[in-house]
Formats: sequence, C-alpha cells, structure tokens
Amino acid sequence: MLKQEIEDGQASLADPQFRADVLNGLALRPRAIPARWFYDRRGSELFEDITGLPEYYPTRTEIGILRRIGPELQQHIGPGQAVVEFGSGSSMKTPLLLEAIRPAAYVPVDISGDFLRESAGRIAGQFPDIAVEPVEADFTRPLTLPKGLGAMPRLGFFPGSTIGNMLAARAVELLRNFRDVLGEGARFLIGIDRIKPLDVLIPAYDDAAGITAAFNLNLLERINRELAGTIPLDAFAHRAIWNDARARIEMHLEATRDMTFAVDGRVFSIAAGETIHTENSHKYGPRDARLLLRAGGWTPIAEWTDPDDWFALILAEAGPERFAP
Repeated sequence: MLKQEIEDGQASLADPQFRADVLNGLALRPRAIPARWFYDRRGSELFEDITGLPEYYPTRTEIGILRRIGPELQQHIGPGQAVVEFGSGSSMKTPLLLEAIRPAAYVPVDISGDFLRESAGRIAGQFPDIAVEPVEADFTRPLTLPKGLGAMPRLGFFPGSTIGNMLAARAVELLRNFRDVLGEGARFLIGIDRIKPLDVLIPAYDDAAGITAAFNLNLLERINRELAGTIPLDAFAHRAIWNDARARIEMHLEATRDMTFAVDGRVFSIAAGETIHTENSHKYGPRDARLLLRAGGWTPIAEWTDPDDWFALILAEAGPERFAP
C-alpha cells in the first residue's frame, strides 16, 4: 500500500507535458514518444558517454572543425556577443567557441536542470571574465532570455546536429522560434550532419558497448519512475535503422514478446515485433541544409566541413524578412 502511495505521488509530480506526450504517444499507431524526454539526469549522462564512443563520429568531427576555424570565426563574429546555446548539455564544445570569440555573456539553455547548473559552473570557472547565465527550459517551447543581456549582439549556438532530430516542418518552426528569440541581426552557428555510408551511420547509433541501447531503454525507466509505469524493461530491445526515403536514422524500442502494462493508471498492450519510435536523426546534403536554414529565416554566410565531408558547421544571419526577390 505504501509503495503504491509513493508511486502515485511521484506520478503526480511528473512534468504534465511528459505525461501527455507519453500517454498520447503510446496510444498512437505507430507508437512514438518525442526524443526530448530522453534527457533526465541519467539520460544526459548516458548521452555524454555516447559522445566519446569510437563509433560516434559527430562529436569528435565537430570538435575538430571548431578547433580549426577559430580565427575565421573571429573575423565573422564581432566582440561583445551574448552566446546563447540551445540544448547545452555538458557544454563540451562550448569552450572552443568562447575561446575563439571571447563573448561578453554565455547563456546555456537546457531541460536537465542539475546537469545544466553543473556545466554552467564549470564554464564560469574556466572563463571568469564572461557572464554565465544558465536558463533551465525546453528550447522547443517559447523562451525568454535573461534581461541582463540588454542590447548585446547575439550569437545562437546549436551544435551536434540536434536539428536532425526534428521532422522538417518542426525544424523550420524551431529555427523561426530561434530567430524570434535572438532577434533580427543575430548570428547563428549550427551543426548539420551529412549523409554518409551505412557502415559509418548504423554503428554510431548501435554501438558495440550497448551505451546507445541503454540510453534508449532509459526512457522506459524514466516512464516507470515518474509515471508509475509497469513496463517490463527486459521485454524491449534497442533498434537503429536507416530510412533511406526520409534520409534519417530511426531509433526504436521493439517489443520482444506480447505484453500488457500500465502507465499513469492507463493500460496498454503491445504485440511482439511492434515498436515505440523514440528518435530520428535526419542527415542533410549541402543544398538541403542551406534551404532548411533559409526556410527558417536564416541566411547562410559561411560554412565549414571536415576532410571527409561528414559534418558541417554553418554560420547564418537573421536578416530582414523578404517576401519577394
């Protein structure tokens, strides 16, 4: 009885949007839950482990580009900037950018509060001359920046090809939201993952050590913990597949047997072989990426890639809206 009361109390404290997304997603056909709910504290820690895996090329490739282009960034980005990083996580790549352009302020935005405060503290210690103002928020929702930024020129930073997690329409909407937050005249530095051979892509999302599988399955653990779920974790397996028609890696949780479970008091049944779609990672060709940015209100002004052309960093500008040539 006491155990049930504790579980009911935990469920009542859960993020209402998390509850709604999970319940609605499990009722969908095919089933799907938004990828942003991966990032509780444990999920954030697992993702940081993923970024160091030998199979996971995006992080080391993007870091290599950032290290190389520091002087060019200085030429494109003036002094006194406020850097706003959307989905900052551990801020692993951030020091390379801050060292290159020496901004006046740094605003990390992340949904995982404890993780955010720890990483912001590290950055503040490393760069005592830069004002660090963390914002705990879901960057996919309306966002208000700290008032202390005043009229500082702003540079949005969105590394890691996180934009690839969104469907095209949602990606354009998000880019437009970033433009509204940062304002006309702002600059925006974004990571974009390129299409590449499957023998590179698939292992990046299904590593030999099983860290990505643990990251995927942690979503079910979070549901059980926060929404009084009874999902049998050992009855699901991680799957990563390439969807060529949509140019994306898809992550799924596949049921390995028929089962029935409850979440927040609602009962769900799933058959063996059915999946819960948990993440997309879209890959873009060079023209596709630039078109996406333009659709989102950003004009590309510079682009850098690695020797293998696996990953790109694009600098764009929020110029005046144009409705005709």
